Formats: sequence, C-alpha cells, structure tokens
Amino acid sequence: MSRRIVLAAAQLGPIQLADDRKVAVDRMLALLADANRRGAEFVVFPELALTTFFPRWWQDDKAWADRFFETAMPSNETAPLFEAARRYRIGFHLGYGELTPEGRHFNTAILVSPAGEIFLKYRKIHLPGHDDHRPQRKVQNLEKRYFEVGDLGFPVIRAPMGKLDGANFGTMICNDRRWPEAWRVLGLQSVEVVALGYNTPAANTTNEGFEAHHLRVEHSHLSIRAGCYQNACYGVGTAKAGTEDGNEMFGHSIIVNPQGEIVAMADSWDDQLITHEADLESCTFGRTTIFNFAAHRRPEHYKRITDQVGAEPPPAWERG
Repeated sequence: MSRRIVLAAAQLGPIQLADDRKVAVDRMLALLADANRRGAEFVVFPELALTTFFPRWWQDDKAWADRFFETAMPSNETAPLFEAARRYRIGFHLGYGELTPEGRHFNTAILVSPAGEIFLKYRKIHLPGHDDHRPQRKVQNLEKRYFEVGDLGFPVIRAPMGKLDGANFGTMICNDRRWPEAWRVLGLQSVEVVALGYNTPAANTTNEGFEAHHLRVEHSHLSIRAGCYQNACYGVGTAKAGTEDGNEMFGHSIIVNPQGEIVAMADSWDDQLITHEADLESCTFGRTTIFNFAAHRRPEHYKRITDQVGAEPPPAWERG
C-alpha cells in the first residue's frame, strides 16, 4: 500500500544585505503559490531564508547581527507564510536566526503544519567556521561567533501532512548534512523525510583544505545521497543560489529518494521550485533489509563515536 506525498524544494536566489524581510517573504509566498498550483504538500525553504548570509561579515560588536534574528515566530513579517500554509493546506520548513528571550542566538529551523502550527523545532549543531577575525580571508565564516551550538538534539516527529494521517519528519541544517552521525540519529527514529536547508558558497575562497572548486556541489550531493540511502529516507536539500552580496552560492537544490538517487534538481541560480511525488512506503525496504538496525547494528563497537572528539593515532606495529 503506497503512502504518497508531493515534496518540494523551494530554492531561493540571492538575498542582498539591503533587502528587508518583506522582499524575502514575498518571494517565498510566490513559491508557495507555485507549490499550490503544482500540488505540492510539503515545501522546504533554505537555511537563514529571511536574510542574507550575515555570518560572512566580521563586526567587533556582535550585537550588529541582532537585526538578522527573529525574536518571535511567527512574527509580523513572517505571518503571511503561516497564513498561506493554512490557505493552501501546505506544510513547510523554514530556516532563520533565532534570538531567544534569554538573549541566546541559534541557527534554527522549524517545521510548520498545513494548519500553520509549528510542530518541530531544530537548532543547528554542527557549526562550521571560526569565531575569531581572520582578515586574510576574503569571506569570513563566523557561525561560531554569531550562533550557539544547538541544544535540542536531532528530533523526529510523526505528523499529518498532505493526504497522509502521519509521516515521520526530521530536519537538519547545512553543515549537519556532512556528518553521518546526524543522519543516523534521525534514522534511529525511523525518519521518512529529512528537511535540509543550506547557504553554501560555490568556492572555498581561502584555498584551505582538500576541496577543489569542481567538487563543492559533488560533496554536498554525496553527503545527502549517502544519508538517505544509509537511513532509508527521503531528503529535501534546499539551497540559496546566485551571487549574494558579491559571493556566489552554489544552488543545485535536490530531492533524494531512499535508494540515494537524485529524483529532482534545480537548474537555475534564482528562485525555483522543484517537486517529486514520494512514496514513503519505499522507505520500508531498506530499513527492513540491509539497514535493519535491530538485526544488524552493533553499538557496543561504536563507542569511539560518542566517547571521542578528535582523531587519535593508532598503535604502531612492531615485529614480534
């Protein structure tokens, strides 16, 4: 028996520093209207979808960045998104900067029901970059300066969506996709749909590390495809694209099935909706065969994963 839902990735073109919330929200409303016309039932927007990717800038006073954070959700500016969800009966994922009443700052994503209710919140755990000023870099990556590490774990919840009485939804944000531990924690909760937003630049501008320019998109897709295959779930990976404040974002938003296949991909540098009719029953095969965790996992041999942070050298072999 099939369990079908039409998933959509709502890629956004660049959002410039000068753009206010209304610019972003109006564009997202147009994508939701397109999703409604095309029969989509769950739409995923990118990470930090309401603003430019502000962690690329260093400011001595961190409070400079507070204008990019939301103190309430929905807010007056974002309320139209929730109203559109209710009008179209479409659920959505939204990434944004969260400023709590206690003054804490998080890179956050929420899942919103077709009734316009928040049914899941996640705060980004794997923050990339640095927290100090590195003037030699053309572009900073200061997530560690402007955000705290998320404190909600990797939650999954079963919720009605579209024509389904219930589906298992989880979420992650950007760099989380590169960490197999994040996918596995979701997989251990029988996740069926992983909503993932990101703001990833098209080039490693400092030429540090091992990632060549032509591998940026490949490594992103590889991470998502492997996570979906190894945990028998769908993934909706939604990017920003185009040149944002002089910095190219690589786009290539994708939807991936439980076999790790890309079943839809954006082909523009602008706002674009891609869709796929997913049968969530197809998650069952992987999780009852090769990835039957109950039958095959051996957590007694995985203790290094939770007991150790940095890599350690192995013992040296000695003859005799």
